[in-house]
Amino acid sequence: MAEEYDGGGSTVRRLQVGAHLRALRRASGLSREQAGYVIRASESKISRMELGRVGFKERDIVDLLKLYGVDDLTEHTRLLALAREANAPSWWQAYADVLNTWFQNYLDLEQAAELIRTYEVQFVPGLLQTDAYARAVIRLGHVNAGPDEIDRRAGLRMERKQVLARPDAPRVWAVIDEAVLRRPIGGKAVLREQILALIAVCESPTVRLQVIPFGSGGHAAAGGAFSILRFPHEELPDVVYIEHLTSALYLDKRDEVDNYAAAIGRLFIEAEPPSETPKILTDILNELDAGKL
Repeated sequence: MAEEYDGGGSTVRRLQVGAHLRALRRASGLSREQAGYVIRASESKISRMELGRVGFKERDIVDLLKLYGVDDLTEHTRLLALAREANAPSWWQAYADVLNTWFQNYLDLEQAAELIRTYEVQFVPGLLQTDAYARAVIRLGHVNAGPDEIDRRAGLRMERKQVLARPDAPRVWAVIDEAVLRRPIGGKAVLREQILALIAVCESPTVRLQVIPFGSGGHAAAGGAFSILRFPHEELPDVVYIEHLTSALYLDKRDEVDNYAAAIGRLFIEAEPPSETPKILTDILNELDAGKL
């Protein structure tokens, strides 16, 4: 999967449409070059369509379906409807002025996921941050941002959290390093509020939170933070998301995903069990209140 995609719209819908077109082309025994000739496009254009990296023209889809021998009107209607959704603006378009291109696709993926497994070494995961903590993190990464920009970025992060309140909310399984809980991002008052919020989130049936204690020594994911997203669409593979300072990687090749899945699986074992998390958080909170942090 490429680091960036062209255009807005739903990343997941583009991936669905592209995967379906690829399956139909292969079933018909045609090459990408042959398919491209029919819609007056290059082999590269067909490749980008099938990988969900561009928007879709309805005329192109109709021509390709005809070429692939798909006569079922219901199938035509379904795929065209998905293509329209893929081309529609996503909810985050209202925040486009403060969004990096490489992060826009993650927002679509996050909203569509049914399971998000994540490991963090620096900060509390974005979906679990309080407003004050989020603002402190944003200031660290955007030192020249004014109050209005901070407000916009924090508003976006808080709106992202609404996915956890949906009836079909994704399951979130997060492992965080103990250092995250002892690093006073924004000051001790902000950290205290954040820890209280994490204690509360431990009660959520859709969130599982674990802590890697200092005493565990080295562990399976010493290389850094990452997330793995799974979708309720069988044609879509799991996606590994790795964020850098000015870019991000999206990995969906089976061997790469398997390596990260194995790493986070080991982290789930090496971390303290979820049942211990409220006690760990409470102990740290007590240390904070006693002035020991």
